[in-house]
Amino acid sequence: MNRDPNNGRRLASGGGAGRTDGWRIQNWSVATKQFLLLFLVTVSLFAFLAVNNYTQTSKLFKTQIMNDAQTLMVRTNQFLDSYLDNGQNILLLLTTQAEFLKRGEERGISEFLRSIATVNSHIVKTLYIVREDGKVFCNAQFVCDVMNNPSLPRIYEQARQNYAAMVTQPYYSPQSGQTVAIARPISDLREQPFAVAIVELDLKKLHQKMIDISSATQTFMLLSNEDRLVLYDRETNLLPSLPNAYLTELPDQFIAEAGRLKTGMDSYSGPQGQLVTLRSGQNRLGWSLILFIKEEFFYKSIAVLFETFLTAGAIMLVVLLVMALIMSRFLTRPIRILALKLDRVQDSIIVPQVTITRQDEIGRLTRSFYAMLERIQQLIVKTREMEERKKELELKVLQSQISPHFLYNTLACIGSLARQQRLGEVGETIRSLVCILELTFDKTRAEVTVADEIRALKQYIQIQKIRYIGKFEFRCEADPGIEHCSILKLTLQPLVENAIFHGILPRKDYPGTIVVRGKRHGSSITFLICDDGIGMAQARQTALLQPGMHGKTKDRLTGIGISNVHERLRLHFGAPCGLRIRSTLGKGTCIRVTLPAIPFHERHGDRIERDGGAK
Repeated sequence: MNRDPNNGRRLASGGGAGRTDGWRIQNWSVATKQFLLLFLVTVSLFAFLAVNNYTQTSKLFKTQIMNDAQTLMVRTNQFLDSYLDNGQNILLLLTTQAEFLKRGEERGISEFLRSIATVNSHIVKTLYIVREDGKVFCNAQFVCDVMNNPSLPRIYEQARQNYAAMVTQPYYSPQSGQTVAIARPISDLREQPFAVAIVELDLKKLHQKMIDISSATQTFMLLSNEDRLVLYDRETNLLPSLPNAYLTELPDQFIAEAGRLKTGMDSYSGPQGQLVTLRSGQNRLGWSLILFIKEEFFYKSIAVLFETFLTAGAIMLVVLLVMALIMSRFLTRPIRILALKLDRVQDSIIVPQVTITRQDEIGRLTRSFYAMLERIQQLIVKTREMEERKKELELKVLQSQISPHFLYNTLACIGSLARQQRLGEVGETIRSLVCILELTFDKTRAEVTVADEIRALKQYIQIQKIRYIGKFEFRCEADPGIEHCSILKLTLQPLVENAIFHGILPRKDYPGTIVVRGKRHGSSITFLICDDGIGMAQARQTALLQPGMHGKTKDRLTGIGISNVHERLRLHFGAPCGLRIRSTLGKGTCIRVTLPAIPFHERHGDRIERDGGAK
């Protein structure tokens, strides 16, 4: 085999250049670049999150738990305040029966107290009336007589020294067990106190409602304003307990230490480890709520979250490697094939070349994409021009379709006027018809001035008045400032025509009235076409603006209906323009036409010059 020595040298030099260029990043494949970028970013982000996750998460989690606990404390204090309100309401109810209580009817008083205690059994355990002579009335009178309550004299003396209701310290009652009382003096008509009403709260039911605060990692206790124990969770093991106790019995030392905890967040070392405490200020009962939360709970939950984060990070790294392998083997190959196919896109039209510096698959794909984009833009422009031309031709065809019935009826009217020797009206009708036909058959422009449109409308009305003598009256009022503005021709005539044939003529009483008003509002013009005809239902109003909908009247001037007028206005002037219909059955219809206030010479000045030059 013969070899070219120069070829060997070229291959050698080419190979050296290839090795040199191979280390340049811009010549690497997309898969390699993306793999390196994703790997470096992911590893860096994962390392940062791993370092920052534990401290930030623990702080946020602890803050969230403490915020939730504070919200719970606020709600609990509001609930305890309702106990005071209910107790005060019961005492006020008793004071309103002062004269009945003063008469001393023992059986009646006991029955009265029993009825009140039954109604308020959700907070009341025992209800007393202690008179100044030492006589005690109770809702459970027999039990009260057998088991004397030694705390009543002390509560009686404390209550007499207070005008309003007072809350006692926790004490033991033979009738109610461990309880707290709310007491208030009862005065007669001369404002002289003669007895004291006492309500002993049912702390067992309060405990059942408070137990929702407790859990394996959280418990509670209530202290009075003198830091005496009111209530606590007896089934918790987070707090110190007396030895050999079936349920938790708090030592006096612990109660004293709890009373010294500061308001807000604090800490305490319990039998199950360190506890985070949260103490509220005193509520209206004078009690303070203390929550004990196991500190290990915070870090245990965070440890689970941290382990989940590590697992997710490991899975993410594996998925990253697998996806990089899949991308390098499968994803870049279709991209290269697509780039090759797009490079073959050719057309006879010369397309400007776009400078692309990239040499990888994306570079080739970009060049082909720009070439295809230029071609698509050209096709879009051509298609738009064709569509606009098509719509223009369709509009001209529609405008040229003069109804033969209209011509026939108009000529018949002219013949009738001639036979009646009404030559003036004959001439006027012929001029009106000529004016209308001239406007309709003019295919050089789709727009006219407002003055020309109103002039043609009046000519049309003159013909219809000849045909329907005495059937309707017509008025047209237009601001002088809008006469030279541009408007699509045959905009007002179809709307007035609709008012005649579908509003006025179906009436039983004549004449009807049609009014056209045109005004300028800033940069827009508004026409109102109103009649006092039969009106229409809401469904009909909506249907009239749908494409292809118009009245099926053979006597129309053209085939242009209300929906066609609406679509033409929106096509030429934009979506804000068009029609709006308001109608009431039996009262009439009003159609509002909105279009921009554009002077005719500004919109068609160049066309007028060309037409004038052509002539």
